[in-house]
Amino acid sequence: ESSAFPGVTRPTSGGGLGFGFKWDMGWMNDTLRYFARDPVHRSHHQGDLTFRTVYQGSENFVLPLSHDEVVHGKGSLLNKMPGDAWQQHANLRALLAYQVALPGKKLLFMGTELAPRSEWSADHPYPHDALREPAGVHHLIPALNALYRDEPAMHRGDHDPAGFEWVDGSDAAASVLCFLRRDPAGGAPILVVCNLTPTPRPGYRVGVPTPGAWTVLLDTDDPRFGGSGCFRVQPLQATDTPHHGRPHSLCVDLPPLAVRFVKGA
Repeated sequence: ESSAFPGVTRPTSGGGLGFGFKWDMGWMNDTLRYFARDPVHRSHHQGDLTFRTVYQGSENFVLPLSHDEVVHGKGSLLNKMPGDAWQQHANLRALLAYQVALPGKKLLFMGTELAPRSEWSADHPYPHDALREPAGVHHLIPALNALYRDEPAMHRGDHDPAGFEWVDGSDAAASVLCFLRRDPAGGAPILVVCNLTPTPRPGYRVGVPTPGAWTVLLDTDDPRFGGSGCFRVQPLQATDTPHHGRPHSLCVDLPPLAVRFVKGA
C-alpha cells in the first residue's frame, strides 16, 4: 500500500487496517528529487529531506528504491545523480547510506548494488563484471547491511519515536544533516552525519548527548567503496563544549558527498 490512506499499519482494534508495512513513496519521491539536483542548488531544498520526520511515525514504513525507479525510461539510480563519474558514485553511496540510516525498513531493487549505468531490463544482462572491481558500491551494500543488523540502535527503533532524534536538520547552507539513531531499550546511540556537497568540511562541530570516545563505524568515502579517503578515520573525543542544545560536542571531518556513522561510548 502506498497511498495517503491513513492507518494502513495501525491495529484493527484502533480503527486501522492491521497491515504490517506501508511503502513510503513520499520519501522516495522527495529524496530522489533532492539527490538529482546539482549540489550547488541543494541548500534551497533541504526540506525535501527533513519533511519526512513530520509523518515518519504515523505508519510502519518501508523506504523503497524499487524497480519502479529504474525502468520505463527513468534510467538507473547512478544516472540520476549529478556531476562527473566520481561524484555520481559518491552521491549514490550517500543515497544508499541515507536510506539505511533513517527509521523504517529498507527495500532495494536487485542489481542496484552493481551501480549500473543502464536501467534495468529483463532482456539484457546486468554488469556483473563490476564485482571484479576492488572498490565500489557492491562493497558498500554488505557493509551497510552488517551495520544495520549488528547495531541495535540502527533497527530496534525503526517504528518507535524514541529511535530517532534530530541533532540538526537546519544547516541548509552547508547541506549537512545530523541525527541520532537510538535503541529504545538503551545502549550507545549512533550519530549519522551527511555532507551532501562536494566540499570537504574538516572539524565540523556536532552536538552529542554523551562524553567520551566516539567511534566511526562506517564512512561512505572509504577507498574500499570507491571514495576519496580524504580524511583519516580515527576515534573521536567528545568535549564539554555545548552545541546544538547538547552538553557535549564532537569535531567531525566530513568528506565530500558522504555519510559517516559514529557510535557513542
